[in-house]
Amino acid sequence: MDQERLDERETRAWIAFQRMRIEVNEVLARRLARDFGLTEADFVILLRLSRSPEYRLRARDMAVALHWERSRLSRQVSRMEARGTVTRAPSEGDARGYDVVLTDAGRVAFQAAWPAWVEGIRHCFADVLSGEQLDALTGIAEAIDTHYSAQHCSGAETIDSHYSAALPRHAEHPGAG
Repeated sequence: MDQERLDERETRAWIAFQRMRIEVNEVLARRLARDFGLTEADFVILLRLSRSPEYRLRARDMAVALHWERSRLSRQVSRMEARGTVTRAPSEGDARGYDVVLTDAGRVAFQAAWPAWVEGIRHCFADVLSGEQLDALTGIAEAIDTHYSAQHCSGAETIDSHYSAALPRHAEHPGAG
């Protein structure tokens, strides 16, 4: 096999995968921005915080879980702080670090956007595929994730932890926290 080129099958599969990923993410991101004034980065942070005990996480742990540089997370948190969806708090046991904390406004914004996010995933993804196709795609994704975890991951949490449940933790208790 030629190691410098993809064959036709590999090329078609790669292009199809990239197109699907970009197009679905584009539709979801556009809906978040248009209907809720949130970026995809806002939403991912709000999702992670909504599923965390006490609605807070150490910034360094969040950066690792999101596969972001700490500087990227810091800039994103600053933008979200300015809009009132998160705040920074001292991190217990880490004098140099901080926790990112979900505010009431952030919880309200997330809870408003979540149903539309799920509907968007169904509309652009789940409802387009048969059960067999969903199962095949899950198997494909798990094979790639297994390779990633074994070959490229330093033990960090993988992205599936963001989307591991149909509903975010605490969603059934809008006033909780």
